[in-house]
Amino acid sequence: MSYPPLIVMPVSNVETAKAVYTALLGVGPYVDSEYYIGYRTGEGEIGLDPHGTAGPLPYWDVDDLEGTIAALTAAGATVTAEPNEVSPGFRIAVLADADGNPIGLRHTAK
Repeated sequence: MSYPPLIVMPVSNVETAKAVYTALLGVGPYVDSEYYIGYRTGEGEIGLDPHGTAGPLPYWDVDDLEGTIAALTAAGATVTAEPNEVSPGFRIAVLADADGNPIGLRHTAK
């Protein structure tokens, strides 16, 4: 299963951020929790992370999470957040390129 492209924005004031992104996107969030607020729009998704410290953070869907991490680290990226299961069968990891820009990876078990 493939998910739409995702960009996660770190936010410090959740209520203001929700008001801004609801006004911008013209829809309310489809998920609204203390850990994540998600908006689906067209071909993509915008997420708000109340606990985020860096961003925006783009996520890429990958078929092989560990293989992709190995390829990226061999090319010079560094792992900043080890693979973590965030829901059953759904794992994420975060790397950084040589300039410190974040790269999010998502994998869904098939």
